[in-house]
Parts: sequence; structure tokens; C-alpha cells
Amino acid sequence: MTERPAPQAAGEDITVDVLDHAVVVRPVGEMDLDSIAALGAALSAALVHASEARGVVVDCSRLEFCDSSALNALLSARRTAVEAGSVIRLESPNQQLRSLLEMTGTAGLFPLDPEPAG
Repeated sequence: MTERPAPQAAGEDITVDVLDHAVVVRPVGEMDLDSIAALGAALSAALVHASEARGVVVDCSRLEFCDSSALNALLSARRTAVEAGSVIRLESPNQQLRSLLEMTGTAGLFPLDPEPAG
């Protein structure tokens, strides 16, 4: 089953797909101060559908850049997910995002999936 939250729940370049096994957030391009509101809305929409059995996966395969404001949005969403007994995974993070996670000491907070789950 695939369900898509209302279009206003995500930004123009961010989609949210509710699948049986996960809620997938797919940002495209840059996640920075200009896109933080759309990212926050997409993560919030995803968390509404998340559970212990259905975590949130942020598919980073089309992400070009992520700054500290976007990282803060991810960390805030992670906190909400953990409180609800769920998880946020980062799938296919590029080198820039992996470096940001390492430099900020947050790499261990997000399970990383190097390749799409199929």
C-alpha cells in the first residue's frame, strides 16, 4: 500500500510516501535554510504515519547539499521519532552529508543505509 499525504504536507522538491514497511521522505536538491520549512513539514507528515513497525527513511539519493539548519530539523524529527518508539534512517547519504554528520558528532544517531532498499 502506498499513501501520499496531502501535497501541502511536503515541499515542491520533497515527497512523502507511506509504504507498508516505511514512510519514505525524498528531498531533492539542497536542504538548507531556504528549504527548512518544507523539510520540517515533510518530516512532520512522515512522523504522523511512523510507528515501531514502520520507521521513517530519508532517501538522500537525490540530495545535493545539507546544511546545519536541515541537520537540526533531522535531529528534531529524530527526537520525536525516538519518543514515539520509531526511528529515522538515512538512505544513500552523499559524502557531504556523511561529513556533516561526522563533524557534528551526530553520525551515530542515524542508522545509515548506503544503498536504496529496493
